Amino acid sequence: MENNRNYMVAIGLSIIVLIAWQFFYVTPKMERERADTQQEQMVSAETATSGSDAAIPSAGTSSTATPSGTAGDQPASREEALSSGARITIDTPDLKGSINLKGARIDDLSLKNYHEEVDPSSPIIQLLSPAATDLGYFAEIGYVSATQGQNVPGPNTEWIAEGATTLSPSSPVTLTWDNGTGLTFSRTITVDDHYMFAYEDLVTNGSGEAVTLANYGRVTRYFKPKTAGIYVLHEGLIGVAGEHGLQEIDYKDVEEDGTIDPGSSVGGWVGITDKYWATAVIPEPGTGFDSRFGYFKDGRARYQSDFKSDDISVASGASATTTTRIFAGAKEVQVIDNYDTSLGIMNFDLMIDWGWFYFLTKPMFWLLDFFYHLVGNFGVSILLTTILVKAIFFPLANKSYKSMANMKKVQPKMEELKAKFGDDRMGLQQAMMQLYKEEKINPVAGCWPVLLQIPVFFSLYKVIYITIEMRHAPFFGWIQDLSAPDPTSLFNLFGLLPYDVPHALMIGVWPLIMGVTMFLQMRMNPTPPDPTQAMIFTWMPVVFTFMLASFPAGLVIYWAWNNTLSVMQQGVIMKRQGVKIELWDNLKTMFTRKSKTES
Repeated sequence: MENNRNYMVAIGLSIIVLIAWQFFYVTPKMERERADTQQEQMVSAETATSGSDAAIPSAGTSSTATPSGTAGDQPASREEALSSGARITIDTPDLKGSINLKGARIDDLSLKNYHEEVDPSSPIIQLLSPAATDLGYFAEIGYVSATQGQNVPGPNTEWIAEGATTLSPSSPVTLTWDNGTGLTFSRTITVDDHYMFAYEDLVTNGSGEAVTLANYGRVTRYFKPKTAGIYVLHEGLIGVAGEHGLQEIDYKDVEEDGTIDPGSSVGGWVGITDKYWATAVIPEPGTGFDSRFGYFKDGRARYQSDFKSDDISVASGASATTTTRIFAGAKEVQVIDNYDTSLGIMNFDLMIDWGWFYFLTKPMFWLLDFFYHLVGNFGVSILLTTILVKAIFFPLANKSYKSMANMKKVQPKMEELKAKFGDDRMGLQQAMMQLYKEEKINPVAGCWPVLLQIPVFFSLYKVIYITIEMRHAPFFGWIQDLSAPDPTSLFNLFGLLPYDVPHALMIGVWPLIMGVTMFLQMRMNPTPPDPTQAMIFTWMPVVFTFMLASFPAGLVIYWAWNNTLSVMQQGVIMKRQGVKIELWDNLKTMFTRKSKTES
């Protein structure tokens, strides 16, 4: 009875997982897709009637407000936008693109080492595009002035390139601009081997009077991308605002609120993040700034994360320097972590959505990454990680399985107690507790293997789902992307039959393997006498096979391998304890019943 109760607890936990998956993934995803369709229709309508943005300070106009957009006409093609003005070429080991000299804006950027599909001949990822295109997305650094009539660099400033016209890690570029009234700006732009740009500005005041200005940075996006719509992943506006902490703002939330202002802070950054890529502007560490997250509907609809630094006062005849950084690229864990530590960027590692349980998810990634660098395959790394996790929890799991084995050994005594006490439930319960005490049995020990598997399962799922290192990472054979579901299906004989299978019937090889291992694990124990429980045990592997078919292949491989190790471990312990392994008898009984039914 107690053993069956343990199974019911395990099944209850499994059902919770299933319900959580439906609630936090399937339903939000469907709602997000409907919202995306509505948003696309709305943006298309707004684009057709787009005009200029009156809130933008042009070069030559004083303003204390951070720019909220750029003049918006009908979207142009990417080629037309890139050829419309002078540019500085970007060429690094990881990036290619250009900087628009109008505004010194990074609005043309592609990631050399990442492709849209698994096929290496597919197009590389285009991250940033000019504002004039329908997929406008850019990062910009400029100034606003508190001095009436004082011209400062802004969105429309035409910078002049001095010297080199190609930006690379070994070749910085220098831009200059003179406001015509004695205030000059010299901007040196550098880039590292990965995704970090630095804008070092020298402001020289020869105007004859003191000036006050403030540095701003913004990331602006003129379209709403399709998001995964899953609870465990944030996509949208993001930033860290000093003591206000991490700011994660969904597109829907900022659409409803218009603007969200966390307040003044010291230390942090703001930007826009996708699942695998992000763009952020970063004030100089240690300086104060005001951050803002906005959705602007004047002209073309756009999303924007921006900051404005505290005022900088430059006396007549003096100069001042500011250093602002722009991150634009892939959210590679080691690269992001290095920026956090080496550049002193506050909590920059939170660019990657490790979630509330980062104390589990991040160590899980480190473990997977460690094994990956040993064996060169993330799939094998998952197998090795599973073995290590099983080894770490072996004492507890071992005790659990021993207790379960002892429960089977005392089953005859339990039956005698049931016959002795009959309907006296209180007396039976007391007698059974005494029996457990004498035999040193913990009746709930059988739940521990399941309970231990749940946090490991979710942390591994999070790592596989959010980290770019898992994107397009192959295993062996047909699994060429561990972050995507198994692409095969039983219902077209794994590709032998020439037709596509509906998504609901995409039951691949690895989900089937997982289902078989789960079935074998459940058949290690006697079939419950209760018909309802017996039916549940029979159908649970089938239900989980269909459910996990849509999960990333890496997670299904983990579950199948973990089940296999559990069957082996449980079998060895049961044999040592002298307890009969019910697996073969259960299988024999199933086929015997089937034969009798057929006859």
